[in-house]
Amino acid sequence: MASIKIECVAKENCKIGESPVWDAKENSLLYVDITGRKVCKWSSLTQQVQVIPVDAPVSSIALRKSGDYVITLGTRFAALKWKDQLVTTIAHVDKDKPNNRFNDGKVDPAGRYFAGTMAEEIRPAVLERQQGSLYTLLADHSVVKHFDRVDISNGLDWSLDHKTFFYIDSLSYSVDAFDYDLQTGKIGNRRSMYKLEKEESIPDGMCIDTEGKLWVACYDGGRVIRLDPETGKRLQTVKLPVDKTTSCCFGGKDYSEMYVTSASEGMDKDWLSRQPQAGGIFKITGLGVKGIPPYPFAG
Repeated sequence: MASIKIECVAKENCKIGESPVWDAKENSLLYVDITGRKVCKWSSLTQQVQVIPVDAPVSSIALRKSGDYVITLGTRFAALKWKDQLVTTIAHVDKDKPNNRFNDGKVDPAGRYFAGTMAEEIRPAVLERQQGSLYTLLADHSVVKHFDRVDISNGLDWSLDHKTFFYIDSLSYSVDAFDYDLQTGKIGNRRSMYKLEKEESIPDGMCIDTEGKLWVACYDGGRVIRLDPETGKRLQTVKLPVDKTTSCCFGGKDYSEMYVTSASEGMDKDWLSRQPQAGGIFKITGLGVKGIPPYPFAG
C-alpha cells in the first residue's frame, strides 16, 4: 500500500469550495466557490489559480464538448466562455422559488448535465426543507425534472456499466442508488445504498473510481470515505486537516490523484485559527486507485 500524502495546493480559502473537475486539456482543476460567486481554475503546471467572478451563487461546473464550460448559476444552467469571461444563460428552473439555488451537478455518460436545487441556507445545513428538485439539461437545451421534495441536492455519479445512478440528498444522511437508462437518461427504483455514521456527519460531493467504488466527501466530517456499492460497506476512510470537506474528483495525468474541495463559511475565528487551510483545495496521492475522466456536456 503506497503511503497516502495530502497537500493543500490552492490556499484560496473558499467560502464554499465545490464541484472539482479535472480539465486534461488544460492540466488544470476547475472548481467553484458557491457563495464567493467565483469560478476557479488551478493549473498543475504553474500552481496558480485563475478566477472569474460571477453575479450569483455558482454551484457546479462541467466540461463542454464544443469547448469551454457549462455551469449552474443561481437557478440557471449557463455557458461560460473562459477567455472572454462571458456567461450566457441556457435554461432557467425553479422560477416560482426565488429563494432557491442550484447545488451540485455533473454530466452523465451520454453528455446530459444533471444538477439539483435547494433553498438558500440560513446558515450551513440549516434551510427550508424539501424545496429542491433534480433536473437534467439535455443537449438540445431542454430541461427534464426527475423529482422534487429535495433538501440539499448533492453528490452524483454513474456506475461503470452505466446501469446505476448514485445520488445524495445530504440531509437524508444516505447515499442512494437508482436504476438508470443510458439511452433515455431516465432514473427509477430509488433505494438507500449506504447510511452515514454519526462521526461521518453529512454526505456531500461524490465520485467513482475505476474499480467501481464510490468516494464521498463528508461535510463536517473532515474526511472522504470509499464505499462498495455492491455490498453497501465502507472500505476506507481518509481524514483531511479540515472539517468542512465538500467534494472530490480524480485528476492528474493518469487520474491517480484525488482533489478535495473544502469550505470555511460558518466557521468562527477560533475554529479558523485551528484550521487555517479551511476553504483550500487538497491533493491526495498514494491512494492506489484511479478515477475516470469527466464526461463533457453534449450541447
